[in-house]
Amino acid sequence: MALSKVVSGAFQTLFDKLPHQVQRFILIPSVRKGLAFLAAWKTLGVINRYISHQAQNNWVRLGPWDPSRELVVLTGGCSGIGRQILEDLTKLNVKVIILDVQEPIFELPSNAYFYRADITSSSVVKEVGNQIRKEHGNPTILINNAGVGFGETVLDAPEEHIRLTMEVNTLSHYWTVKEFLPSMIQKDHGHIITVASIASFAAVGELSAYAGSKAAALAFHESLTQELRHWYKAKKVRTSVIHPFWVRTPLIDGLINAGKHFKAPIMSPRDVSSAVVKQIVSQTGGQVIIPSNHGSASFLRGLPSWMQERVRNKGSKQLVRLRELQREFAAQQATAN
Repeated sequence: MALSKVVSGAFQTLFDKLPHQVQRFILIPSVRKGLAFLAAWKTLGVINRYISHQAQNNWVRLGPWDPSRELVVLTGGCSGIGRQILEDLTKLNVKVIILDVQEPIFELPSNAYFYRADITSSSVVKEVGNQIRKEHGNPTILINNAGVGFGETVLDAPEEHIRLTMEVNTLSHYWTVKEFLPSMIQKDHGHIITVASIASFAAVGELSAYAGSKAAALAFHESLTQELRHWYKAKKVRTSVIHPFWVRTPLIDGLINAGKHFKAPIMSPRDVSSAVVKQIVSQTGGQVIIPSNHGSASFLRGLPSWMQERVRNKGSKQLVRLRELQREFAAQQATAN
């Protein structure tokens, strides 16, 4: 009752400051009902976000974030999204270890270290893990960022592309987590971040292996979160999964070059890195979809089948058209030469 009076008093004060013509408009019964509905909807949204946040983080608050306490292992940190994450974290004085099969073609910051490693090999991950612990200590943050993708139909995709996609985008998460999570559990401190994709929720043509690997990465994140909570009682070890739409990296350069014909939201590596760094600094676990105004994408599989098919059809038709444009452009280039 007391809270109700305080809220009512606050609204009355605000109402009294409005121009008379606005006050008369608000007093119309239909307008008042509409405003009441909007206020209730907004309040429910705030409450929902609060409860979701607390549930995803085990209703446990952590102390202030201390970068000097963290040691990050970042897979695929030599290009694209990984390189941007590296740059952003090292600027915050965080020590970062890169695991990649590519050598960095740029000068590493003083607080960054590179280890050449094929993360699809469990024995290689174990070997490099021992080396990291010996030279730097136990990692406290693991960012499973490395990813590959090929735009090929099921019949056209060679076996090596399918296997590589699943091994890098999904299976490697098992090897890195098995290697670095035990010390986090022991200290009840750490963060596992999975860079997935909007393809975790919707698969279109030419992306069966990629979408399958990212859907599996989401399931991996969800299961790991449950194990940390109920099996290992490590409620301060956070887990986050990041779902970006298309990201401007070499993986999709051919599609983006189609210009105005590419209608989907295009993220930059900086957009994805910002989401990852925010999770780390805020010590918050959960599911993040970027751009945030496409957060409803996670509800896709809860829609009626005909609605799901309409979404997938739209994406697939666009890819078909983009491939046609690519072929036309290639033919024009060949003729010109």
